[in-house]
Amino acid sequence: MEKGKIHIYTGDGHGKTPAALGEALYAAADGKQVMVIQFMKERGFLEQEFTKRLEPEIKFFCFEKTDADYADLSSKQQEEENINIRNGINFAKKVLTTGGCDLLILDEVLGLLDLGIISVEDLKALLEAKDEETTIILTGIQLKEEVVSLADEISKIESMPIA
Repeated sequence: MEKGKIHIYTGDGHGKTPAALGEALYAAADGKQVMVIQFMKERGFLEQEFTKRLEPEIKFFCFEKTDADYADLSSKQQEEENINIRNGINFAKKVLTTGGCDLLILDEVLGLLDLGIISVEDLKALLEAKDEETTIILTGIQLKEEVVSLADEISKIESMPIA
């Protein structure tokens, strides 16, 4: 993976996050610093002992406070989680402006656009904060047309029925 590029893994198929995490392992094995910020995911993966053993080369973050599905939250709870999620976006921006890592993975960040938690302009401002060296991977099911032009490479992962 070329440094300083923006990659998107999208589509309705399973494997976007594993593909991104595979890139994280390759980068870490190459001596790079990796940060993974997960949005709209259950915290179970992040709380496993295995992920802690990957530090300090790969650091995982999640800013949501609840494991409940976002759609099942009350409007007040959603507002609280929106604040937490935006804190995660602000953290990502700080990481990018300070050169805090070589690879930043924003897992399921595209879903935040679908829910209206962040706007395409917010995402664009975040990506513009990166330096020439940092690589960013964005994942999510839906890819808005306005986001396509922000990427250097897009991988579409689709499910196919098996006959």
